[in-house]
Amino acid sequence: MLALEYDGETVVIDAGVMFPGEDLPGIDLVIPDISHLLQCASRVRGIVITHGHEDHTGALPFVLDQLKVPVYAPRLAEGLISSKLKSRSRIKNADLNVATPGAPFTLGPFDIESFRVCHSIPDSTGLIVRYPGGAIVHTGDFKFDHTPVDGRPADLSRLAQIGDEGVQLLFSDSTYAETPGYTPSEQTVAGALRRIMYEAQGRVIIATFASLVSRVQQVIDAAAANGRRVCIEGRSMIETVQLSNKLGYLDVPEGVLVSLSEAKKLPPRQVVIMLTGTQGEPSSALTRIANGEHKHIEIESGDTVVMSATPIPGNQILIGKTIDNLFRLGADVLYGRIREVHVRGHASQEELKLMLSLTRPRFFVPVHGERRHLVAHSRLAQSMGVAPENTFVLDNGDVLEIAGEHARVSGRVKAGPVYLDGSGRWSLESEVLKDRRKLARYGFVIITLSLDRETGAVESDPEIVTQGFADTAETPALIEGTRKVVTETLDRLNGTLTEANLKSSVKSALKKYYQQETKRRPIILPIVVEG
Repeated sequence: MLALEYDGETVVIDAGVMFPGEDLPGIDLVIPDISHLLQCASRVRGIVITHGHEDHTGALPFVLDQLKVPVYAPRLAEGLISSKLKSRSRIKNADLNVATPGAPFTLGPFDIESFRVCHSIPDSTGLIVRYPGGAIVHTGDFKFDHTPVDGRPADLSRLAQIGDEGVQLLFSDSTYAETPGYTPSEQTVAGALRRIMYEAQGRVIIATFASLVSRVQQVIDAAAANGRRVCIEGRSMIETVQLSNKLGYLDVPEGVLVSLSEAKKLPPRQVVIMLTGTQGEPSSALTRIANGEHKHIEIESGDTVVMSATPIPGNQILIGKTIDNLFRLGADVLYGRIREVHVRGHASQEELKLMLSLTRPRFFVPVHGERRHLVAHSRLAQSMGVAPENTFVLDNGDVLEIAGEHARVSGRVKAGPVYLDGSGRWSLESEVLKDRRKLARYGFVIITLSLDRETGAVESDPEIVTQGFADTAETPALIEGTRKVVTETLDRLNGTLTEANLKSSVKSALKKYYQQETKRRPIILPIVVEG
């Protein structure tokens, strides 16, 4: 999420989600903190979406619940957003608008025009934002593919035109700024998929992102060429395919798409199953199949599984486990190191240079990448002639202020991740998340003490419950040791037995005991019940 502000009026570009790693137990999604936008909500003119991927649109159900503003998005993205808002949020009658490339619209002081770029979902766009101070270009996620699956290459001529007119500031995708050369065309995958389906003796199971519509088209084309039928599995992928087909972004020959029940009646040699799970997500269809937990699909002898996606950094261990389990069940698994079954949707260095040479910006801000990618991209921009003092690698919350020919980082606003668990919203410093991480690492011990309401005396021996702290063999000794430490603490507190004093003293004594005996630090929860 990025906000542009002029004369107190704001326009927002994208509103995406991240997905939690193993260090965030119980968290469903990670969304941006919009505290700053809510402080000036009446002056926020709208949200402009570059394309339909979740990391650019997924926060909208949570943002629009608090910020009542219009949304402008490419046609396919608008359809995906509308479907999600209707089925998975309380938001009704959202102000959604289709932003067509080359058709400008105005939000407050900003005149906005989208232009076509290539990415791994149709209708991907960049933005030209004009305001009284000049023109800003935001590339969105992009690469320069001269043979895209949908036949719609990036609008290089429009980029050259705006470059000639003058670009004050360029925000550019940095995801593969460390990668030399060019990103291969999507067409390289088409040939690989056809060969795989021709060679495979059984079913072909292809895992990819639900929103990778161009890959769905390639699978459909390869299946049709090999006399196979395609079954789509998983809610998110089914919804995306249905909407893309309805809006004309997929060309599906009659009879190629079949249901899972129909696919089960066909010979394995005629079946292709498309589903999600390339990142090892625990709830995804492929992971459940690999773990033997899917209700309707089991790995069969002769199955070929294709992992058609690039691992997201941090997911390699989960992906490796999924691949290993699939091999263990007897499948032949094909992935990036073995076959050319995926190409990136982001520009490599030579394409980033081309974007810089077309737009020739005065100021440059690399976006969409980890810190090392942003730094690599800023150095690339400097090698293309952007002055070092005009290149800014920003942290979340940084305010870049531009006035004419001068720019500086002038301050910060509250920003960063917000962690969602059901209806709960927490920051990284939340005690809930700290406790969950500690629980996941060390477990807990609950000590229940019963006090006489009138005398304040302890009425019975403490009740002790532990989970995730000790195994069966050591539990009896630890419980007995815990009971002894609690009893000694109670004796020491004789005459000063308040509830607060009791809880803190028991907790402190047990913390020392567990550290000494086990070198572990479970969460200790003393509970006092008055009888």
